[in-house]
Amino acid sequence: MKVAFYSVKEYDRELFGEYSAEYEFLFLKNHLRQETAGLAEGYDAVCVFVNDELTRPVLEQLSECGVKLVALRCAGFNNVDIVAAKELGIAVTRVPAYSPNAVAEHAVAMLLTLNRKTHRAYNRVREGNFELNGLLGFDLVGKTVGVYGTGKIGLLFAKIMKGFGCEVIVYDPFPSDEAKQYRLVDQESLFSESDIVSLHCPLMKETYHLYDEETFAKSKKGFTLINTGRGGLVDARAAIEALKSGQLGYLAMDVYEEEKDYFFDDQSSGIIQDDVLMRLMTFHNVLITGHQGFFTREALGGIVETTVENLRAFEAGKELVNAVLPVDV
Repeated sequence: MKVAFYSVKEYDRELFGEYSAEYEFLFLKNHLRQETAGLAEGYDAVCVFVNDELTRPVLEQLSECGVKLVALRCAGFNNVDIVAAKELGIAVTRVPAYSPNAVAEHAVAMLLTLNRKTHRAYNRVREGNFELNGLLGFDLVGKTVGVYGTGKIGLLFAKIMKGFGCEVIVYDPFPSDEAKQYRLVDQESLFSESDIVSLHCPLMKETYHLYDEETFAKSKKGFTLINTGRGGLVDARAAIEALKSGQLGYLAMDVYEEEKDYFFDDQSSGIIQDDVLMRLMTFHNVLITGHQGFFTREALGGIVETTVENLRAFEAGKELVNAVLPVDV
């Protein structure tokens, strides 16, 4: 079976390379776009990541190239036109769970960093500045933490915050039994009651710009927002206005709606053309990381293992237990 990998980094090449005796791999640094879809000519499958574009035109090109499987090496599938894939006879698989601990722990790390300003303190001390002015934080104990989405990651984040002595409230349209150990609230209550909100829901039509001008206005003044889900959950322009007014006190972003043009690549020698992203980076109470929440040894190992299992199942004509279907959209 021949598989073309897009958006490849060295760690992808190294980890998936262990299976090169079993498959014929083509490792491409290129992102999958209309301009690069033709590189998959003659390959049975493509393996793609979060910022590859699998629109109908791209999928049509892949189909013409002979591609019958799109293997996502990530959990989210908002970048794939699932309906078009089905119509073209292209199966789509994903990695629904690799190491939910990785993302949950990264969300907590971002919260602690923003609150106690350890990143700023680190830079000060290295320059011999031991002044504390400007580094004031707040106790987490007793704060109300709202968790939007109670999948595996959301529940792990809730558990950690409970350990800090926080009051945890959760929202999920389809809460599991495990989620019911916390106080279930509606969206409006989660927005208005929470001192800290962490987003752990998929990006879909119902959650696009979940946090917009209206949502920020309904939220508790000075609250903290953490987004380790998908960039499109937050309207970045509305976030800027909320930061300027003080309605939003702190913002932690591991994802950004227009990240595909910048994240995962070294941009230090060029000029970033995204004015919204650059404006966000000027706020002292904003912390941005480059979609690294998943980036642990355990998580990468899980991604590789599940992706290879998906390839094997497809090649053997077995049931694709990790298939993404139109009903999931």
